[in-house]
Amino acid sequence: MMATTPKLMRAIRVSEFGGPSVLKLCSNIPVPNPGQKQVLIHVHACGVNPVETYIRSGTYARKPSLPYTPGTDVSGVVEAVGDRVQLLQAGDRVFTTATETGGYAEYTVVSEDCVHRLPDPLDYKQGAAIGIPYCTAYRALFHKAHAKAGETVLIHGASGGVGVAACQMARALGLRVLGTAGTTEGLELVLRNGAHQAFNHKEEGYTSKIMDATKGQGVNVIVEMLSNVNLSNDLQMLAYGGRVTEEKAECAAALFAGMDAGWLKPAVGKQYTLDMAYQAHIDIIDCPGASGKMVLTM
Repeated sequence: MMATTPKLMRAIRVSEFGGPSVLKLCSNIPVPNPGQKQVLIHVHACGVNPVETYIRSGTYARKPSLPYTPGTDVSGVVEAVGDRVQLLQAGDRVFTTATETGGYAEYTVVSEDCVHRLPDPLDYKQGAAIGIPYCTAYRALFHKAHAKAGETVLIHGASGGVGVAACQMARALGLRVLGTAGTTEGLELVLRNGAHQAFNHKEEGYTSKIMDATKGQGVNVIVEMLSNVNLSNDLQMLAYGGRVTEEKAECAAALFAGMDAGWLKPAVGKQYTLDMAYQAHIDIIDCPGASGKMVLTM
């Protein structure tokens, strides 16, 4: 570890399952040590995802052992590397698709294969908005819906983290993209991020406007991204624990292509300090007018 690495850190700890109030900020948590093929990251930002609220409440199929620290999608700087780590070194700017010790913390240990370099044009808050949103969008569009270039896709709830990712990805890969949002701000965001047309899903008769937009043909693919609609189990399973599979590798390849081509640009929404994590958990479920990706900043 760097000589200046502190011994203690601030982190959110969950000691019992329940409402947002079980997210407790602790200031005396030992900084974890990276083991073999692991990396210690000094966290600058961490994404907040709906699945983390399900896990915290105890309603999720798989429960972490208590106490635990939530969070999988962090970005920051490599602080130290464990044995047999070959591709990363202290000082690298990185983002993650999973963590071993939890991302709602000032430092986190991550398996080397879940750490990726953060391209220079993206800041740390954007880096914390990549993992679950873009992998979920990729899986929804291409593994579940088998969307193809030239088809029309309707992205419901397109202004949140996953929705924006789906708009960017679908547009870049040649689909005609229709998006919905619940606020004027959300509609503008959707149009800025790849949608050809945007519709307010709170307005009566918006579905007939969509039919008009498709000249009565309808859409080929519908992707449901409203976070207050329970995400289907398979999307949640992708999020939990970030198991590295062929699918994960395929998604990562698509993301790097997007970074190289310049279309992968996460839109950051509300930002919360670590002590306000409980408020982020309230807002991500209760505030339907999503506008960008919610992140914690350290």
